[in-house]
Amino acid sequence: MMQNLAYGFSLVFKPFTFALMVFGTAIGVVIGALPGLTASMGIILLLPLVYRLPASVSLVMLCGLFCGGMYGGSISAILLNTPGTPSASATTLDGYPLNRQGKAGKALGIATIASFGGGIISTACLIVIAPQLAKVALSFQAADYFSLSIFGLSIMASSSGKNVVKGLIAGCVGLLASCVGIDTIVGVNRLTFNNMYLAGGFSLLPVLIGVFAVSEVLKQVQTSHEERPVTIQAVTDILPTWKEVKGVIPAILVGGVLGVFIGIVPGTGGAIACFLAYNVVQKFAKDRDQFGQGALSGIAAPESANNATTGGALIPMLCLGVPGDVVTSVMLGALVLIGVRPGPLLFIENIDVVYSIFAGMVIIQFLMLGFGLLSSRYSPAILRIPDTLLMPVIMVLCVVGAFCLNNSLYDVTVALVFGILGFFMKRWGYPGAPLVLGVILGPMAEENLNRALLVSNNNWAVLVQRPISLTFLLLSALSIGLAVYNVKKKEA
Repeated sequence: MMQNLAYGFSLVFKPFTFALMVFGTAIGVVIGALPGLTASMGIILLLPLVYRLPASVSLVMLCGLFCGGMYGGSISAILLNTPGTPSASATTLDGYPLNRQGKAGKALGIATIASFGGGIISTACLIVIAPQLAKVALSFQAADYFSLSIFGLSIMASSSGKNVVKGLIAGCVGLLASCVGIDTIVGVNRLTFNNMYLAGGFSLLPVLIGVFAVSEVLKQVQTSHEERPVTIQAVTDILPTWKEVKGVIPAILVGGVLGVFIGIVPGTGGAIACFLAYNVVQKFAKDRDQFGQGALSGIAAPESANNATTGGALIPMLCLGVPGDVVTSVMLGALVLIGVRPGPLLFIENIDVVYSIFAGMVIIQFLMLGFGLLSSRYSPAILRIPDTLLMPVIMVLCVVGAFCLNNSLYDVTVALVFGILGFFMKRWGYPGAPLVLGVILGPMAEENLNRALLVSNNNWAVLVQRPISLTFLLLSALSIGLAVYNVKKKEA
C-alpha cells in the first residue's frame, strides 16, 4: 500500500495536476460560500473539462472542488446566517451569534481548522478502509451487482425527503430514461418514436447538466426578487489561540469519526452528520449552556463532521459504485464519462486513479486550510457577487458544456429539456438525485440481470439464492421501510 500511495503522491505533485487541484479547491470554496450553489453544480460545470483530461488528473480536481465546496458553506453560514450548502446548516447555530458579537474572524478560523481536522480523519479512513472493502467486493457476481444497483437506487430514493414515493418515482423516471435507445441484447429500438437522435439514447453529461445546473438557474431566476443579505462586518482575528484550538479538539475528533461513518452510509450526507455531531458534542460539553450563543465547539463539531463525510462518501462510490450523497452521485457520473468503471475492479484495473485520489485528498486538506485562513479576511467580497451576473454566466457554461460533448445541438436540447424537468421536480418536491442515479445505474442493473438470468437459465431465484444478492435486496426493502416509518412517525 505504501508503495502505491507514494506513486499516487508522485502523480499528484506533477505541475499540471497540482495546478488543477489548487484550482478545483479554490473554485469549490467560492461556490460553497455562495448561497444557492452547491459542490454538485460546480462539478457539473467542470465536467466538459474533465471529459478531456486524464482520469487521475480530473478526479483529483473534482475531489478538490468537493472538499472546498463542503468547507465553503461555513462562510455564508457564519457571515449571513444562511448556509451556503445544506451541510453547513448546524454551523449557523453558533457561527452567526459569534458574528453578531464581532468575532466573525474567530468563527471562520475555528471552522477552517475543524474542516481540516475532519478532512484528515476521513482521508485516513478512506485509505485504510477502501482497499479492504474492495477485496471483499471482488467476490461479487452478476446477481450481486444487480441487487447492489437496486440498493443504490432505493437508498437515494428513501433519503429524498418527506415523500418516499416521490423519490421512488424520480428513480423510476431515471430508469425509464436509461432505456431510451437501442437495446444492447436484442438490438431493437426502444422508446425512440422513430426519431434518429433518440436511437442513441441520452448522454449522461447533458442529463447531469440539466437536472442539477440548468434547473438550479431556473429556480434562482424565479426567486431573484428576494434580496440576499450581505455582511458589512470587517473580518479580523482569524487565527485562534492555542488554548481555543485545544478546547475544540475533542469536538473535532467526535465530529470526524461520526462524519466518516455517516458518509459511508449511502444516501445520508453532511446535513445529517453536522446535526448529529452538534447534538452529541453538546450533550457532553462542559460549556453546553453556551451552545447556541457562540460556543466554539458548536462550530468545530459540525464543520469537522460535514468535511469528514467527503472521504466517507467516496468509500462506497469507489468500492461498490454506490454514491454516498448527491455530490458523489455526480462524481460517479464523471467516472462513467471518462471511461472509469467504479467498483472492486477499479482497484485492479485503475490503481493509479485510486491512489492519486488518496494522495490528492491528503494534499487537498492542506490546500483548503491555507485557502481558508488566507481568504477569510476577504470572504465578504465573495458574497457580494450579484445573481444577475452569476446566473447568466452559469447558463452559458451549461450550454457550452453540453454542446462540447459531441458538438451537437441535440445534447443542448437534452440538457434544456432535463433542466425544465428538474425545475418542476424541485418545485413539486421530487428529488433530482434518484433520477440521475436511475440513468447511471439503469444500464448496470439491466446488463447484470440479463447475465444472471442467462447463466441460471432464466431462473429468477438466483437473485435470492446468493447470500450477497439477498442481503442487498433485504437492505433495499429495509431502507424504504424505515423511510416510510420515519415519515409516518413525524406525521403522527
